[in-house]
Amino acid sequence: MYKVLHLDRNHPLLIKELKAHGFTNHEDYDSPKQSIQESIAQYDGIIIRSRFSLDKAFLEKAENLKFIGRLGAGLENIDVAYAEKKGIKLFSAPEGNRNAVGEHALGMLLSLFNHLNRVDAQVRQGIWQREANRGIELEGKTVGIIGYGNMGKAFAKKLSGFDCEVIFHDIQSGLSDDFAAEVSLEELQSKAQVLSLHTPLTASTKNMVDAAFIQKFQNSFWLINTARGKSVVTEDLVEALKSGKILGAGLDVLEYEKSSFENFFNEEEQLPESFQYLIQADQVLLSPHIAGWTLESKLKLAQVIANKIKANF
Repeated sequence: MYKVLHLDRNHPLLIKELKAHGFTNHEDYDSPKQSIQESIAQYDGIIIRSRFSLDKAFLEKAENLKFIGRLGAGLENIDVAYAEKKGIKLFSAPEGNRNAVGEHALGMLLSLFNHLNRVDAQVRQGIWQREANRGIELEGKTVGIIGYGNMGKAFAKKLSGFDCEVIFHDIQSGLSDDFAAEVSLEELQSKAQVLSLHTPLTASTKNMVDAAFIQKFQNSFWLINTARGKSVVTEDLVEALKSGKILGAGLDVLEYEKSSFENFFNEEEQLPESFQYLIQADQVLLSPHIAGWTLESKLKLAQVIANKIKANF
């Protein structure tokens, strides 16, 4: 009988299904990492979202660990190489929140195009400005996607009814489908009027969107980031917003997020100047890493992980 330790609260379906499959479930949502590390050897499985990192030191103590289930898309809070070396199976669940991310990215884009955050605030203040808030349409625009996995494909599918051109670039080739055409990064930068990021955080995507990257775009463009905050250099983004090279930005993720994604700044920390600009800029739309955070995705994520674990154990 497998013993599973749940480190984050998730949809109760997950524990229910694992229990029905014969697993013993233990829940510990509050103990510090060090305390859990001292007792982790007794467990065969771990279920986690982003509470803390499962680094080499932690995994070394997990002598009997057979699998880790992460209720999310990426595995960057896990030392993947060491886990695989130890023969630990890793399960993530991008299938569970891809639709939510696609909808959120589209919602951000349409909101920016139509100044919805700005005009809502104005009307609440009794300001009625129509001409100054004339929007633009998505029809006829070229949308570039970087990263064409579960999230990128979901966003492209949402765009299919808007009569726009959708192109993408990915480190893998041969991913073109009915919703988007594969292009080189250079072609994407020459054509795109909208850029949406759907990449994991890796050595090659960290700080990817910097000043040099931005300047290679032929057109001024709109930026949507529902992927990872550290893929965008915020200071360079702000300079591009000031110059008009980037026309607006929808940011569900921020460079300044804590690694757990659960926290932001401590009260004693000084907000970076670049972030102070973002929170005051009316061409910027911000949300607290909730693109994949819907009532439906909570259930889907749990079901995906339960299915993957049951299929392997």
